Amino acid sequence: MTANLAQTLIRAVEEADSSARLLEAVEQLSAARLEAAIPTLIAALGYNNPGAAVAAVEGLIEIGKPAVTPLIELLDGYNYGARAWAIRALAGIGDPRGLEMLLDAAKNDFSFSVRRGAARGLGTIAWEDLPPEQLQSAQTQVLETLLQVSQDHQWVVRYAAVTALQKLAIAVAISHTDWAMQIITHFDRQVESEDNLTVIARIWLAQREIQEYAVEVLDKQTAATVSTLDIDWQATLEKLYARKRQEQPLPEGDPRKFREVAAAIARANA
Repeated sequence: MTANLAQTLIRAVEEADSSARLLEAVEQLSAARLEAAIPTLIAALGYNNPGAAVAAVEGLIEIGKPAVTPLIELLDGYNYGARAWAIRALAGIGDPRGLEMLLDAAKNDFSFSVRRGAARGLGTIAWEDLPPEQLQSAQTQVLETLLQVSQDHQWVVRYAAVTALQKLAIAVAISHTDWAMQIITHFDRQVESEDNLTVIARIWLAQREIQEYAVEVLDKQTAATVSTLDIDWQATLEKLYARKRQEQPLPEGDPRKFREVAAAIARANA
């Protein structure tokens, strides 16, 4: 029954004669969550139909781990649109087998949409799925790559890198507190040179959420552990507040003050 259903749904995609019918067919195929549909869903990423591509990405993410190897092997290196969608699927699945592709794409792909998706995906890796002996090396590569990508000339890529760095800092806050502190320090330096208000707002949000997580975790530690780590986090928090106080606000009543802040908050929460 499952095989017959898969054949029927796949045939509907292959025989679709309009954009609307293609979208409907891909949505139905994705909703079925069948492993047999993986090659067809991957092919749909390159059909120049954004709606169908979104549906295919969602379907591949729902299928999960069985889709990772085909995504890597069937990725169209000449179609940057399909590549961007495939990166989104790998990011959504979060399987460590896609790590090398995400690292390379984040650093080297000419398409900023691909770099953006890859940077975001580096923050979604399921670290628990890696063998313990590979964990530190993999996280080191991700940290180094994200620090580099956070200087990308496209602000949307920098924004994605900040989001991923936040998730990495939280993931390593206990095992590698020094890495988390390095990320916080990097954020301070990035704010100094960043010219995009939306990215600055996202950095401050990341710093706040890392700090809140650190406080929550430290509250659960033994007194000795808290004594060892609390000084570092407290100093970082004080530094962040001092940095914010140094910001020169726009004159009271200046309409730019309200327009820019409102836009930054809206985009950061998008």
